[in-house]
Order: sequence, then C-alpha cells, then structure tokens
Amino acid sequence: MKQLAVHYLPKLVSEHELTGATVVVIDLLRASTTICTALANGASEVRPFLEVADTLQAAEGLDRATLLLGGERGGRLIPGFDLGNSPAEYTSDRVCGKPILFSTTNGTRALQHARLAKRAIVGAIVNLSAVVDAVRNDPQVHILCAGTGGEITREDVLAAGAVASRLTTAPNGWRLTEPATSARKQWVELEAAAQTAGRSLSEHLAEELRRTPGGENLLAIGHDQDLRLCAQIDSLSVVPNFSPATGRITLP
Repeated sequence: MKQLAVHYLPKLVSEHELTGATVVVIDLLRASTTICTALANGASEVRPFLEVADTLQAAEGLDRATLLLGGERGGRLIPGFDLGNSPAEYTSDRVCGKPILFSTTNGTRALQHARLAKRAIVGAIVNLSAVVDAVRNDPQVHILCAGTGGEITREDVLAAGAVASRLTTAPNGWRLTEPATSARKQWVELEAAAQTAGRSLSEHLAEELRRTPGGENLLAIGHDQDLRLCAQIDSLSVVPNFSPATGRITLP
C-alpha cells in the first residue's frame, strides 16, 4: 500500500525520515508559486539559498546582466536584489533564459530540509494537477509545508490537503497519516463552502487566504494581488524538480 504523509512544518519531521521518498515542498505564499511561475515563464533554473549573504556570494564574479537575484525578507524586496517574491514580478520578459538566485524566509529552508529525498518537487495550487499526476504512482510521498517563522500556516495546510484530496479521490490504495487526513478534510470543507457560496474554488480560496497568517502578512504590505495569483488552481502545468546535488530547481 502506498503511503502519504503531510508534515505541517519542517521541524516536525527529521531529514532522515524523508530519505528515499518523494517530497512535495509547499510554501504557498509565496515561494512555491513564484518558483513555478518563474520556470513556466522561461527561467533556466532557480537556485535556492538559505541566507542573503550566500546568495550575494554566489553572484560574485558572475555577469549580473545574465542572471537575476530574487527573494524576500519580511515579505519585502531584499536590498540589492532584482526581484522580490511576488509571482507577478516573474514575467517572461524579465526571467526568460536567465538563472535566478533565490532566497526567501521559509520556502528555501523547507527545500533544504528535503535534501535527502529521492525526489523533491515544488508544489503549489497553480500546479496542483501537474504535481498530483507526477507523484501518483510513487510508493511513498511526503508533503512538507514550509510554515511561517516556525509556525504552522493554514495556507500551506490547505494546499497540502488539495494534493491529498486529488491523490485519494479514487480508491487506489493510499494509507494516510493523521495530519494528511486532517489536511485533506480541511480542503474538502473549503470545496463545500465554495459551492455553498456560489463561488469558483479559486475565488473562494483567494478569499480564505486573506485570513491565513501568510495572507494577513501580505495584506499588511500591500500584496493583495498575490493572494489571487497564488489561488489560481491549475493555471500552470510545470513540475519543478529540486536537485540537492546541484542546488538547482529545474523543469524535467
């Protein structure tokens, strides 16, 4: 029987427990969505870094005209960087053909936590179906939520629940952990609420994100638009793969 686990924070699962498994890393607001958008719009690769200093050091000696620095601290553009962490910034005319050196508060740390996995991919709502199709036949799948500042965030749990719900819609032999069951239940409840309200699921999710910890943070700094962008179910069909050996996120 295949196994599906959801971990609400990286600190709730050891790196070694992820060894040899498929790991879907989710930081819905906004690193996962931004990485998916960048690669879908033609970025050659995204290289995640834990610290701003590491990112700047990696760029030293390179032609800055041929690459971009992207990321955030406290949700805002990092001084000296080209792009922040809004998916709206990663348009094809800005990123096509260029590598992106990328550092965020939570998402890049979650990616590094999955470095012992057999396969690590970046999941979001924008590439929901693509992720589900990519992991459907894998025997052991872990969904790793980034959280915010070491705290569980409902937006990541909902996205994890969406993946869990899609994977287990048909009776296909999945055994779910308790957190996976809970996340799936929360997503199914959101689907029912959207139907009751007479709204599309993406529209209802965007409204729900306004009340999550990450959503409240974005509203406070004027990034309302990002909530709508991050809630667009299946707007992209990419499956970004993270290679710990090379430190690069690319498309297959």
